[in-house]
Order: sequence, then structure tokens, then C-alpha cells
Amino acid sequence: MTTSATPSDLEIARSVKPRPIIDVAHDLGLQDDEIELYGSAKAKITLAGIARLERERPRGKYVLVTAISPTPLGEGKSTTTVGLAQGLNRIGHKAAVCIRQPSLGPVFGIKGGAAGGGYSQVIPMEDFNLHLTGDVHAIGAAHNLAAAFIDNHIHHGNALGIDPLNVLWPRVLDISDRALRKVVIGLGGKENGYPRETEFVITVASEVMAVLALASDLADLRARLGRMVLATTRDGKAITAEDLHVAGAMAVLLTDAIKPNLLQTLEGGPAFVHAGPFANIAHGNNSVLADRIALATNEIVCTEAGFGADMGAEKFFDIKCRASGLHPDAAVVVATIRALKMHGGVGRIVAGKPLDPALLTENVAAVTAGGANLAKQIENVRLFNVPVVVAINSFPTDTPAEVEAVRAVALAAGATEAVVANHWAKGGEGAEALAKAVWAAAEVGAPDFKLLYPDDASLTSKIETIATQVYGADGVDLSAVAAKQLAQYEALGYGKLPICMAKSQYSLSHDAALKGRPTGWRLPIREVRLSAGAGFVTPLAGEMRTMPGLPSRPGGENIDLDAEGEIVGLF
Repeated sequence: MTTSATPSDLEIARSVKPRPIIDVAHDLGLQDDEIELYGSAKAKITLAGIARLERERPRGKYVLVTAISPTPLGEGKSTTTVGLAQGLNRIGHKAAVCIRQPSLGPVFGIKGGAAGGGYSQVIPMEDFNLHLTGDVHAIGAAHNLAAAFIDNHIHHGNALGIDPLNVLWPRVLDISDRALRKVVIGLGGKENGYPRETEFVITVASEVMAVLALASDLADLRARLGRMVLATTRDGKAITAEDLHVAGAMAVLLTDAIKPNLLQTLEGGPAFVHAGPFANIAHGNNSVLADRIALATNEIVCTEAGFGADMGAEKFFDIKCRASGLHPDAAVVVATIRALKMHGGVGRIVAGKPLDPALLTENVAAVTAGGANLAKQIENVRLFNVPVVVAINSFPTDTPAEVEAVRAVALAAGATEAVVANHWAKGGEGAEALAKAVWAAAEVGAPDFKLLYPDDASLTSKIETIATQVYGADGVDLSAVAAKQLAQYEALGYGKLPICMAKSQYSLSHDAALKGRPTGWRLPIREVRLSAGAGFVTPLAGEMRTMPGLPSRPGGENIDLDAEGEIVGLF
């Protein structure tokens, strides 16, 4: 919360004049014909430029930024990612940021923007949070084009024999709208479409978004789109986008979107912003291509994974690293003392309401108790043999005794260091100590990096491994529907795909009410979805939804234009 003496994130962002983005690109070694300008402050990087620089440059160090199980306010993971890169630049290491582009759903809902905060932001902040270069809209258009082709094929004789009751492809919209979770389409008679039940999901949960984020080049993008399973026949045969002859047109719509976007931090360092899959219902990481261009042009790259280490980090390792062939040298787990108190059973955090006073009062016992969540998230990263540094995202109400309690928990759980970071208030200067600890960990690296499960394990075994080893469940309970779907996917030849779990981000379990490190529970899987083009299978745990709803007081109520036509109310 800001006061009259504390400028808002938007005011801070506007107080800095961005460097010409062409200068930022030239500093990276990009040539003019490898840079596509979108105004003076943002640009796209061509795939040819990425390929050239990868041939000519050594790979930089690769650092993943993840977190504890967050509160509805978040733990400052994006802010820490930006602040850490700024800190690394300040201590003499050429560093870049790689983060996701936000969905308009959270921007106008609860969470707000995702450009960082305070003096650790990516700018221009308004562009970052609102449309940027149109990638998300291109993804939505490509996705909905496939949906239209399905219904059109059924209308014009259904030569492929698609079962209208087994159309697997929803429609998408990049606005949170619970009224569209379940809909019936085609009610206008024969000429207006075959009547059937379907759903909308938020665009960032589209398989097309995941495909874009994981594609290695344009040919790979086109091939992945063609493999997407859109429906089945009555006898269970998969109908792909290639079968419907729509994959090529979808790829055409994405020829600009596949190019990573280049922006900058408040301190003028490079920031790559590309793709934005949610981590609670998708794989939660920015694009492989953005990481690759960053690694080819910097000594060290800070890439962010969504939500806690049980969500975005596990998917980063088991899905993104499996697809890219890259692996990280170190990881940062972000924690806040207020969130650890909440995990320790003290206070309640509700977005849009003042913080519970109990969270602002020293309580070392609650921090230590809530530290069980931090310890488990450190253990989750260590499952992959990656060294961990804990970043204690500082707030003015934190006390020395509480900080020491966090450090004790972190070091006992296997972190190499736990460092207080004040990058929100001081930018890179406030993250110098964190930067030194992260560089030291990355220097050691992760020579024994390993994935959690092999490709040839069964889908059910992979789900059980994640549930028991990462979440701490006693086991998995598959619904009859989920068990049938898993058997079908295995029979269709998709059994070697990794798992992309969809579950609550607010708990290690499927139940947001279970804080800390819950024990004595089992993970219920109600259904399982196939993303053959992206290359993973998605079990839906508990009541997880793929289309969010708006809160009672949406953040969009605060967003407007002032008398001078300037945007106000973004946060």
C-alpha cells in the first residue's frame, strides 16, 4: 500500500526515462536486422538473431526464481527476479531478466500487474501489463480459429466422424469470467451450429500458449500445433489440428508472437518478456526462446517460475528443462515473513483488505512454524539437485529475530544461504547481498541435475511421484473418469509425456485452506486433459478451475484515464 510519501509502482515507473530499446539490444550484440521495434521502448527479437548469437556466444549461468506457497498478495517473486538481475549488474555481472507476460484476467482482477514493484520493475509498466505486442491476442485468435474449424467441420458433413460429445477443444478469452466456465453453443438452428456443451478457459491456459512457450523454432511450433488433439471419434480415435487442416493457419497467426519481446528494467538492463502460461493450470514459465537469447547474451539469467516451488519450479524442471535440454545452475526461493506467519496459523490475508494486525507484530514462533512450508519448498528444489538461495523479501515490519528464524529454517532445510533483500525500496542496491549469494551458488552449479521421473514411467506413476514427493500427499485418488482418461491416453501412445498438474497455488495440497506443510491427506484427481502438442498431460486436482472469476471488487474498478489521458490505477 502506498501513502502520500510513497509513490505508487506506476509513479515510480514513469519517473524513469527508458533507454532507447535499440541501445539495449545493441548492448546484447544484436544487429539492426535482428530487432523489430515496437515504438522506442520495446522490440521483438528475430529467430535468426537468436540462432546467430547462440552459435557465437557461450551460454550464461541459468538461475530459476521460485517461492514458498504464496498468499493472495503474492510474495514478490517478479519483483525479486528483477531486483536480483539489477543487483547482479551492480556487482559486475552482465545479467538479464526473463519473466512472463501477464494475463488481463489478473490485471483487472485481484493480483494486478506483474512487472515487479517499487524500484525493481520492468518498464514501460503500462505496456507490459496491457497488451504489450499483442502476443496473447494472437494466441487467442489461433486457438479460437481451431474451435471454429471443429464446429464448421461437423456442420459440413463431419467427414472425419468427430463425436460432438467428445470435442476436447474449448474456446478462450483473456478476461476472468466465471459465467463462461460452462456454456451451450449452437442454439440457433442447423445454420447456426450443432448444439453442444462446451467451455471457455482463460487464454493463458490455452494449449497454444504452452506450445508457444515450449517451441524451439518456427518449424517446431508448426509441428506442435499439428499434434494438438482437438476431439475424438466415437470409437476413440484422436482428431488433431493437422487432421482438420487448421494447424498451418494457426502457425501463420503466431509468426510474430513466437519472437521474444525485449524491454528493460528500471536500471536499464535487458528484460525478456515472452509467453504467460499460468502455473496453477498450465506450466507456469516464460518461453524457452526468451531464456535461450538471454543465455546467449548475458553472463547470468534470472528466469521466473509461477507460484511456489511445488508448482512452477517442478514444471520448470520436469516440463521446460525436459523440452529445452537446458538445466539451471541455481535457484532462489522467495519468502516473506508475513506469509510464513500465515502458514504458521497466525492472521489472515485477503486481497483488497488491510493486512491483519497480527501479521505486523513480531511472532517468532509463528514464523518458525510457518517455516515448514519454506523447508518443504527448499526440499522440492533439492529433489532435482539444484542449489538453493533463500531471498527474504523485506518489509518494514520484519524484525531481526524473525529474520534469524527464517535463516535457521532455510539453512537447516539445505539452502546454501538466506539473505534479506530490500530491492523494492532500493532497486539493485538493495539486492547486492542476494546477488553475491546467488552468483556463488551458480558458480558451483548443478552438475548432478536430475528430473523427478523418467519418460517411460506410466502416467499414473508420474502423478503419484509428484503428489507424494513434491506435495507430501499420502497417495492419489483417481476418479473413475480420470482413470479412464489415463488409460485412453496411454492406449493412444501418449504415456511418455510429462505431467502438468493443475491444483491450488495457495497450499502444497489441492485444498487452499491447508497451510504450512500439511500431512495425512490424499490428492484427488477428478479428470485428466491431454495437451499432445505442448507435450504434457494435465490432471485436475480438487476443484481447480481453468477460467478464473472476478472478485467482489475487481482491480479494474481502479483503472481509468485521467484528464490528461494518462492511465491511472495500475498496480
